Amino acid sequence: MPDFGAVIPFVHHMGFELERMEGGESQIAYAARPEHLNSFGVTHGGAVMTLMDVAMAVAARSIEKDMGVVTIEMKTTFMQPSRGPLRARGRLMHRTATMAFCEATLSDEAGQACAHATGTFKYVPRLPVGRKGTQAFNVISTD
Repeated sequence: MPDFGAVIPFVHHMGFELERMEGGESQIAYAARPEHLNSFGVTHGGAVMTLMDVAMAVAARSIEKDMGVVTIEMKTTFMQPSRGPLRARGRLMHRTATMAFCEATLSDEAGQACAHATGTFKYVPRLPVGRKGTQAFNVISTD
């Protein structure tokens, strides 16, 4: 199974499993653990949003693997409770030299859409491992 191309401790903590990262598309599987559920016993909305955020970021990075991306904005629509094993599919809809415009759909085991998101991401250079801080907000855009 491919890796995410970067060490992302929170993604590892959540237990996301990358299934696809190529050609502007991504697919990530996720089985919520008990601590990821809300008081109704379904996957917490924050976990759902995190999964779709990562799916979109991975789709954006799939064509620019040496760069990182940071989320600029994200809009999420919840259509029905997210139960059982979940799968998020991300897609890069458009990009410029420094920005990526993406969407993701989260589906349950039966293939029913549970949530949908759109997001805008900024491509940023990766810092060497072990270096503190971030260059994400020091990058000057030429757009």
